[in-house]
Amino acid sequence: MPLFIDVHDLPGPVSTEEAAKAHAVDLQVQPEFGVHYLRYWVDERHGKVFSLVDAPDAVAAHAVHRLAHGLVPSAIFPVLEGH
Repeated sequence: MPLFIDVHDLPGPVSTEEAAKAHAVDLQVQPEFGVHYLRYWVDERHGKVFSLVDAPDAVAAHAVHRLAHGLVPSAIFPVLEGH
């Protein structure tokens, strides 16, 4: 399946704990869309969260966030894994 990085630009600072809670809900919802969230990174100070996702397409990756908690990404980029 293709890999994507999604970027969440939140309106203010975000804690790693808040991101972990949202990610946990993503993991519960992801099977419904054939998606597998692999990892995420948080820039607490700037309110940014980045997720690496294995998904059939960007629409499915977006749908997981929308259904799980409503914090949809501002951008989703297809990526290839480097070595």
